[in-house]
Amino acid sequence: MTDILSALIPPAVVAAVFCTFIVKLLRKEMAPRTSDGRLVSEVDDATGSTRGEASTATPAGSTTVAVEDGAKGADRSSPEVPADHPDTTDR
Repeated sequence: MTDILSALIPPAVVAAVFCTFIVKLLRKEMAPRTSDGRLVSEVDDATGSTRGEASTATPAGSTTVAVEDGAKGADRSSPEVPADHPDTTDR
């Protein structure tokens, strides 16, 4: 009986480590994210806010970018098409 148990312990340990790794990976990959790809928990930690607080919007004329705005409020170049409306020449 001890021979069987001693033969099964190493594969059981490997299986447990593998399952633990898979669970941790899936939890990280399936975590809620913001629109720019950052984890929600990282944004909350950076701003010092909690999920229950409401975020305040920045005025339209201001030049500052709030942390919550992320890539949408950034002044950097964007891979998106700059035109807001489709051209009739594209059809």
